[in-house]
Amino acid sequence: MNAHHKLRTSFSALTLAAIIFFSSSAGAVSPKTDAKSESSSVPAPAIRVTPPAPVFDDKARVAELIERRARVAKEIGPKGILVLYSAEPRIYTHDVDYEYRQENNLYYLTHLKQQGATLVLMPGHESLREILFVPKRNPARETWDGFMYGAADAHRLSGVSEIWEAKEFEPFMQALKKREAYRPKNEAILMSATATKDQAASSTSAANTNTASTTAAGAVATGFERLFSAVEKKEAALFLLVPIKEAASGEFGDHREWRREQRFAAGWKREGGADFQIRSAFPIFAARRLRKSPSEIQRLQHAIDITTEAFGRSMAAAGRALWEYEVEAEVEYTYRRRNADYWGYPSIVGCGPNATTLHYNESQGRINQGSLLLMDVGAEYDHYTADVTRTFPVNGKFTPAQAEIYNIVFAAQEAAFRATRAGATLSEVNPAATEVIKDGLLRVGLITDRNSNQHRMWFMHGTSHWLGMNVHDVGDYSTKFEPGMVFTNEPGIYVRADALDYLPKTPENEKLIAAVRPAFEKYKNIGVRIEDDVLVTPEGYRNLSAALPRTSASAPIDRSARPTRMVRAVVIIRSQRLSFRQAADQRQGALLALCDRAETALCVCNPAPASGRLMLNVAP
Repeated sequence: MNAHHKLRTSFSALTLAAIIFFSSSAGAVSPKTDAKSESSSVPAPAIRVTPPAPVFDDKARVAELIERRARVAKEIGPKGILVLYSAEPRIYTHDVDYEYRQENNLYYLTHLKQQGATLVLMPGHESLREILFVPKRNPARETWDGFMYGAADAHRLSGVSEIWEAKEFEPFMQALKKREAYRPKNEAILMSATATKDQAASSTSAANTNTASTTAAGAVATGFERLFSAVEKKEAALFLLVPIKEAASGEFGDHREWRREQRFAAGWKREGGADFQIRSAFPIFAARRLRKSPSEIQRLQHAIDITTEAFGRSMAAAGRALWEYEVEAEVEYTYRRRNADYWGYPSIVGCGPNATTLHYNESQGRINQGSLLLMDVGAEYDHYTADVTRTFPVNGKFTPAQAEIYNIVFAAQEAAFRATRAGATLSEVNPAATEVIKDGLLRVGLITDRNSNQHRMWFMHGTSHWLGMNVHDVGDYSTKFEPGMVFTNEPGIYVRADALDYLPKTPENEKLIAAVRPAFEKYKNIGVRIEDDVLVTPEGYRNLSAALPRTSASAPIDRSARPTRMVRAVVIIRSQRLSFRQAADQRQGALLALCDRAETALCVCNPAPASGRLMLNVAP
């Protein structure tokens, strides 16, 4: 450790990683696989460093946002109006908030992360089809809380050209409720493409009038005529992010995420807005967000790439870790290091019995060398989240019982992959995996009847869900697959220690328990899940997380285990770059040392300053 520290101190411009990994000949039990796409004579690197973040042409990015708003506006129609609020800050405790995260649908249309922003779309207006309301910059507030968007910033990010001060939203909506056109005074219009500020000022007094007088012969049109005509006929619709059933019934609840929208809808109906139908905007956004654009896929792929590196680093640390939280720390350190927003959901790092709890978040258990470690983690990058799971033996060696369960789950996942094609549905993918799970559980003795629901004792969740801006993303689960859709493939088996204790006390169950008891004792406390993120393509599918190995023959295993003999690597210093001359035991195979920007292995250095070389004895 001291020698390693000296190396880093002497060459501060350089960082060194010696990442050691081995083939299954080092002792791992190798699950059977026919996954040709992942078989190779050259094993994948143990740690795959995240590629550079995607870079987007700003004009193209804004053009895509404009196109998205246009498509949403078309769904709303000329008789509708859409209101999207920014997310409200969430209280952590007392006067401390959680880190702010923008509401997904507002971000989808604007790329704005500003608190207090509201977007209004009015497709029926002649010229004022979208308005962005943002707080006016306040230097005193910025001193405490950081930079706020100015109008130019909001326009550059979103492409919206009509930007009003946030305080104008309420009077604007009240005017619409009364069928009165509205335009703020000069100082409250932060940016406008429909009129100069002088024009805006001169028209203010005439704008705040009832539409009946403005549509008479010779009157100045305001642009609201079509919308107000629909209001008069009770054909106008106000679209909000409220549940579909509540919009239909007019009775609004108090959802923890959509509370502001629900309260606004209830107040709107109660306070004179009954001429507008309240409609849910969820179906519009669910259909749009389900089909990912190329730029969305790039963002999602980067989140998955960060997650892949986080897995490699945490797997490298697992063999030396004593507690689950140490492994989780490697994951979240990598997220921050690679500039992820953070996680898309709390990390699941469960060892041994904890691997049998689906959403185990405590990470307080011990890391035991003979156990399996289940990790279900996903970085979020620019509002898109990965969702990947791997299960591996801490000591690098599957026991026969562990390997049997792993093989079943792996085969089930392969079956789900084979069922993935354009035109298929999630309801076809799930049975493909489930049937393999049933066969496997029957074979090992954990069920007695594959044509019943006995398998639900050990595989109690579905195989897939949509993935995108949410880990369980929006979208109709009956939708037929189209290119650009992304979902997870995640079968699992969980043999909980108390699983048989809670079965109803019936003669049938007593007979079942007696029959499966020997297998249960053999596999008790084994939990296995394998999860990948799948993109539907015209040709079939692409596994976006394929860079992270799934089979023990290629998966990185315990770095604390010593190789049969130490390997010496020669590091040559040339112009502040490192190159490795590697010597490896061919019989042992698959032993590499990689130059990377992180320290993941123990390096014992024997300096030879006269030659300009450093001799390293590299141990995992």
